[in-house]
Amino acid sequence: MEITDLTPAERRVWQAFSLGQGVDFREGADEGPEAGASWGPERTIRATVIRTLLVGGPVRDGEIAGLKLTGARITGRLDLAYGAIDHPVRLRSCHLEQPPQLYGAMIRALVLSDSVLPGLSAATLRVDGVLRITGCRITGPVRLQGAKVTGAFFLDRAELGRPAAASDVATPNPAHNDAAEEPVLQLNHAEIGTDVWAVGLVAHGQFRLDGATVGGQVNLEDAALHAPGQVALQAETVSIGTDLNGLRLHSHGQVVLSGSRIPRHLNLDHARLSNPGGEALSADSCVVGELWLREAAPMVGTVDLRRSQLDFLHVLPDAWPAQVRIDGLSYRTLAPHLSAEQRLPLLEREAAGYLPHAYEQLATAYRGVGDDAAARAVQLAKLRRHRSTLTWYTRLWGHLQDVTVGYGFRPLRAAGWLLLLLLSGTAAFAFDHPRPLKPDEAPDFHALVYTIDLLLPIVSFGQEGAFSPRGWYQWLAYLLIVAGWILTTTIAAGISRALNRQ
Repeated sequence: MEITDLTPAERRVWQAFSLGQGVDFREGADEGPEAGASWGPERTIRATVIRTLLVGGPVRDGEIAGLKLTGARITGRLDLAYGAIDHPVRLRSCHLEQPPQLYGAMIRALVLSDSVLPGLSAATLRVDGVLRITGCRITGPVRLQGAKVTGAFFLDRAELGRPAAASDVATPNPAHNDAAEEPVLQLNHAEIGTDVWAVGLVAHGQFRLDGATVGGQVNLEDAALHAPGQVALQAETVSIGTDLNGLRLHSHGQVVLSGSRIPRHLNLDHARLSNPGGEALSADSCVVGELWLREAAPMVGTVDLRRSQLDFLHVLPDAWPAQVRIDGLSYRTLAPHLSAEQRLPLLEREAAGYLPHAYEQLATAYRGVGDDAAARAVQLAKLRRHRSTLTWYTRLWGHLQDVTVGYGFRPLRAAGWLLLLLLSGTAAFAFDHPRPLKPDEAPDFHALVYTIDLLLPIVSFGQEGAFSPRGWYQWLAYLLIVAGWILTTTIAAGISRALNRQ
């Protein structure tokens, strides 16, 4: 292409390219590209001109060439597929008529900040620097599958996709799956050297991140993901170097993090996750350092944390939805520290019914912070919940153990029953003395000591072997002997647990 074939606007860009200088066509610093389709030839650049500059444009010795264009209307398709671009490309506040084609391209840096474009096709793109679509308005899909960016990917304040019609939002179709509509942002299997910076991102459709590797953090602070009845964030088996920050994240659709690795924080403080009739959060089989749900709004939809491993979990009971799946979930520390009565209702919301592991895990967390009373309360609740799954006669025996000794976790209750039996037996045998077996050798009868002899299986004061009750008093003696064995064993077990904790 000869310079004589260029318009005045294109000639201006051509001359600035070799010097690495910027060209700004805006009439004011605050002018945006929303009305770019109506811009005239004085600020219109053909995509073929830009392609010619980037592939083989003029360069000067001692100068660093580069495309720095602001406030331009770019007509035609910018096709750089498989191209090796040695110059940085910066198209700020521009209006592109067609989606750029960057499939398989290699480029130094790509900046499209605050621009308007109908899409971006850049699968397997290689960027030796940063990729920036900050503040962009992109109505079509952004395809970056398999892209490799040595620096960061910035999409803060960007708006992707088209808002759904009001009727679609009011009556979402649960049967509508993510295959029916192309995701608006496709980063699956991408490799990002440092961060994915998406603060304030607005996505009308699915954000797909499956299998991606991010060296630093994924920052979705204040982001809004709109995909009612569908998957809003699809991020299975993602490997993140540090954190996934979802502070104040608003998700209208399912958030999927299954199998992901997040070594530090998964921060969902103040987040609002909503997917009525489906799963709001699917984070099964994850390995996460710390999961924060501090002051998060009550989640609408189920939560799946099965088989995930957490070092730290900070969540208030109010944040959990009506149904959860937590079979195999493990955590070392649970915060804030609340009573067992406040934490136990969650375990009753398990979709699979009674799961002993969930109770054992909660009890272990309480023991880890030294709250043995709460741990015992959880274990007692576990036995009571298990009782509801048994046959009627087994449940009857369980009720008896619960009322009498609290399944062994209420030793003081056992002592109370022991005292009641002691008083009852003393009164009964004081009213009707049992007959002596050997009248000439029998000691003087003492109702209190005789009852103690019956109740305490180890201690013997010689009264039990010297006297034999008659009639129903004999059955009372049998009852005291059996009850004494059960109750004293329970008390001994409680004392043993107390000594083991010291």
